Amino acid sequence: MPFVVRALCLASMASVTVLGVAPFSVADDDWSVVPSTGGRDGRPYFYAEGAPGTVLEDTVSVRNPGGKPLTVRFRGADADNGGDGALSVRARARAKDTGAWITFAERTVRIPARTRADVPFTVSVPAGTAPGDHPGAILASAGGRTAAVRVHLRVGGPTLSALTVEHVKVHDGRISYELVNRGTTVLTPKLAVHAEGLFGEVLDRAPRTLPVELLPGRRVRLDEPWSDPPALDGVDVELTVTAAGGAHAGAGTKAWFVPWAAAVAGALSGLAVCAGGAHWFVRRYGRRFGRRFAGRFVRRRGRPGWVGGAESPRTGVDTGVDTEAESTGAVT
Repeated sequence: MPFVVRALCLASMASVTVLGVAPFSVADDDWSVVPSTGGRDGRPYFYAEGAPGTVLEDTVSVRNPGGKPLTVRFRGADADNGGDGALSVRARARAKDTGAWITFAERTVRIPARTRADVPFTVSVPAGTAPGDHPGAILASAGGRTAAVRVHLRVGGPTLSALTVEHVKVHDGRISYELVNRGTTVLTPKLAVHAEGLFGEVLDRAPRTLPVELLPGRRVRLDEPWSDPPALDGVDVELTVTAAGGAHAGAGTKAWFVPWAAAVAGALSGLAVCAGGAHWFVRRYGRRFGRRFAGRFVRRRGRPGWVGGAESPRTGVDTGVDTEAESTGAVT
């Protein structure tokens, strides 16, 4: 999209437009904040684009259909990703990006009953800002409630769409993984899942769009349900993620599906059979081997050691005495 610089006049005071009573029912007295139409169709959020150093201008509208005056306070905020990957706002944190670049003509506006206030604001993009998407929001607070309008700011220059898939795991009937936006644009990824077992394909899901708007530099942990995995198999699971701008990534893991109750019962049965066999073998052959190979533990020359008994040369009977010939030098 070509660079857009909105050239609206920044009023020194917020303009107030009277609303008719007819569009609002008696019970509908909640105020709302929306982008000003300015003669155009309703916009769901603000979109602005410009090079570093540009000052962009627009107008936000607050409608007060109630029967009492309303005091509204405005401020800018940075966008963030929630735990499920959906876009959220750092409402309590001090703005450091787009939220800090927003300046209102009036930060506090008092709106009479059944009227609308149009409040001009500017977005001043600092020189040297990195190209790419810098989402933020306008927050309006009144009557103990805060409402937000998204500001989608794209800073001109070379952009990069890139992501990675990490930490893929299979457990508890689901496939968990992490997506990381390594580029400079907001990504809405598509996920495809494929799993191949020892005997063939066990899972094949076509690419589908995830309910995620992943901001640059953000990481989210997501789960893909798998309610009917194989009962007994070794499976290679592969995730493939794509997004606009040519972003493409994949990652996988190995998962073993074993009926552990049956495996433990089989192992215990095997141990019982082995223990019974060992017990029978010891009772059958243990004494015989002991009588045949056992020696006696004696002390010789101050050191213990196992020795066999000497056999008598005359009777051929084991005497139990160790004999040793002594050399005397005599010839017989």
